[in-house]
Amino acid sequence: MTTEHADPGHGHSPAAWTAVVIMLVAFTIGTVAFFFEVEWLVWASAGLLVAGVLVGWALAKAGYGVGGAKSSVSSH
Repeated sequence: MTTEHADPGHGHSPAAWTAVVIMLVAFTIGTVAFFFEVEWLVWASAGLLVAGVLVGWALAKAGYGVGGAKSSVSSH
């Protein structure tokens, strides 16, 4: 049995980490706001979620995505 596998490398970039952190914060805020019935904050967290997706996309286009010019390659 071999432990080697073909890793496509997705998720190992500053763009991916930044997007995921922003979206996790948005989900956390949205969940707490929903629990306390703060409707405007639920919608604001939904906007932050969309912003996280856009930030990840923009960083990937700027070269910080997997295989990007500004992203460093790390070996496992």
